[in-house]
Amino acid sequence: MTTSNELRLLPWSGTDGKPCYLSTDDSNGHMSRLADNIEAVQLGMATELLGQAVDMIADAGAGPDDLRLLVKDLAGALRDTLRVATSRGHRLATPE
Repeated sequence: MTTSNELRLLPWSGTDGKPCYLSTDDSNGHMSRLADNIEAVQLGMATELLGQAVDMIADAGAGPDDLRLLVKDLAGALRDTLRVATSRGHRLATPE
């Protein structure tokens, strides 16, 4: 039986926002590679969003609706980034 510290937290959530986990010994398997690719996309999107946020903060003409959308998008990117960091942190703590 696989223990919880051997499970990989996946970069997406399941039903009702519950976390999804992968149990495998193959870090090069299809699901592991898919998760790696999605993590890369999420981190890239967060990087782009951060650049947009910096530009919008400097724009005195940004309205409340623009800022509200920015905060919503930043919250989603932060959620995804924290999930990636948590997943990677757990994998670093697991002996090979």
